[in-house]
Amino acid sequence: MSHLKVISESEFLAEIESGVVLVDFYADWCGPCRALIPHLQTVAKEVEHQASIVQINVDHAQRVSEQYQITSIPALILFKEGKEVGRIVGLRDAKAIKEFVLSAIS
Repeated sequence: MSHLKVISESEFLAEIESGVVLVDFYADWCGPCRALIPHLQTVAKEVEHQASIVQINVDHAQRVSEQYQITSIPALILFKEGKEVGRIVGLRDAKAIKEFVLSAIS
């Protein structure tokens, strides 16, 4: 079972409004985005009771992508209680992603 949830643009605000949420802005055609998925799945499983990780396709969520000024993907934006608390652009390994997510929890 995947611990990653793909959300639509209409679900975005409800997903980020409470707790710690890492949003992966991606596209199906993006090689680094596809390479990031196993790392995200690992981290999602490890932090499942502390934070959630969701994905949103920039090709289907242009309004949200523009709102958050997504110009390069993969882009990971970390939200806490609906507010952006950090972002990473580009491919990272599971260890770096987990440290990034945990930084918003502690």
